[in-house]
Amino acid sequence: DPLAVEPVPEPQPEPPSAEGSWGDHEPLAQIQFKILRGHSDTVSSCHFCFEDTKILSCSYDRTVKLWDFVKGFPVQVFEEEHTAPISECNLSPDDRRVVTSSYDNTVKTWDMETGKMLWTAEHEGIVTSCNLSCDGRYVVSGTDKGNAIFVFDAGSATVVARVQGHHRSTITRCCFDPDNQRVTSVSYDKTIKLWDMITRSTSITINEGHSNVISDCCFTSDGHYLCTASWDKSLKIWDLKTGEFRCHEPFSLNQGHEGSVSSCLFSQDASLVVSGGYDKTVAIWDTDTGYKKLSLKGHWNWVTDVAISKDKKWILSASKDSTLRLWNIEKMDHIPSVIESRKEKGSKIAQCEECEKPFLRLQCSDMEMISKCVFCRLSS
Repeated sequence: DPLAVEPVPEPQPEPPSAEGSWGDHEPLAQIQFKILRGHSDTVSSCHFCFEDTKILSCSYDRTVKLWDFVKGFPVQVFEEEHTAPISECNLSPDDRRVVTSSYDNTVKTWDMETGKMLWTAEHEGIVTSCNLSCDGRYVVSGTDKGNAIFVFDAGSATVVARVQGHHRSTITRCCFDPDNQRVTSVSYDKTIKLWDMITRSTSITINEGHSNVISDCCFTSDGHYLCTASWDKSLKIWDLKTGEFRCHEPFSLNQGHEGSVSSCLFSQDASLVVSGGYDKTVAIWDTDTGYKKLSLKGHWNWVTDVAISKDKKWILSASKDSTLRLWNIEKMDHIPSVIESRKEKGSKIAQCEECEKPFLRLQCSDMEMISKCVFCRLSS
């Protein structure tokens, strides 16, 4: 059954060291990491905030925590409001409000400074995902009852739109595009949908994207590309601005995870994609070439969510093992295995003839050299 739920892995003993410079990911990798402990159950969502000086996380333990990045411990805890696991947390662009979705059938908004709850929106079913628009005006949520999405006014909690039967099965993730004009959602039904805020209708449906459950989706900061992660073990990058996805295959990122991919995120400049999987690893991808630069291993259960700092020096991962991990990837490009795989691919740094940005160039199978970066290739 393609919709069968992933088998639950056996719990494993905790690694002996809490942090160190020799993670158990790759020999000679020397990726420094720090483990953040404080949640007592699966950590379901994580973000960098306050200009990468703080971390926000939420958990099945029904709490939301704000962590000090340097000290690695919680400085604020939002609790005693949700009565069931929290599925996702998100921040307003100004870091002043937090929105949470929960299996207790509610979406809640919190004041970051006081930790007080501002409003609650009741749903008929469990709420699997929530997101704030980039202008901070709207909140979107996805619920398993009627496979619906709801759009709320972020200030007043008024329902702006209710789209029942939006998908044929449970919605796994919903988010706004950076222009605040469309809501993208992905689902157990293997489809990707973009719903238009202005026309109040579905503007794009992609049915043939993945061969299994689509677990996550994210945009580049300019809204041009969408990345989707799936239980079919792959990630795909879609060109939405030019509509290339209608006639061309998406750009695929394969062989990065041994099992289902659970989460994905572009770096601010879109040069990297970070993904987390049920194989307990975090993969870092070079977007231009589509090859996996590095696997970060250390979590001892599923990786549920990933984040990357604006300066691309830090990766954050959340896991079913109740911890978060901070990985320092500053020196990633000097790691022997990364240098080696770049050589193996026969790649070299080239300048894109269209946008003139540097990119890693791979040799094509027909022996022609690629002269444009992936973004210009996708849009032409």
